[in-house]
Amino acid sequence: MSEIKLVRIYEHEQPEGYRILVDRLWPRGMSKVNAKLDEWDKQIGPSNDLRKWFNHDDEKFPEFEKKYIAELDQNDFTPEFIKTVKNALSKSDVLFLYGAKNKEHNQAVVLKNYVENKL
Repeated sequence: MSEIKLVRIYEHEQPEGYRILVDRLWPRGMSKVNAKLDEWDKQIGPSNDLRKWFNHDDEKFPEFEKKYIAELDQNDFTPEFIKTVKNALSKSDVLFLYGAKNKEHNQAVVLKNYVENKL
């Protein structure tokens, strides 16, 4: 059964699957060729204001999660994104690629839980 996997885009060893960059900003130092993306859905990432407020501060993560989920609920692109993920999962794993160093407290973690709850 296919699943959503979280993968830091800078990792050398990456699993196979449908590759979606879920960051609003392009990962620093990453070439578009090396990224090998199937999609870059920057509009699903947290707003610039929320991203800057969070600033990868672990203590802010619980509040960031609530605010990001509220943004996802209001985002016109969210239903389309979920449909894309669902279609891709019917064929392979889906990789949510992100640039953050912290693997436990980032927007991809929130997005994965959100999408899985909607599927």
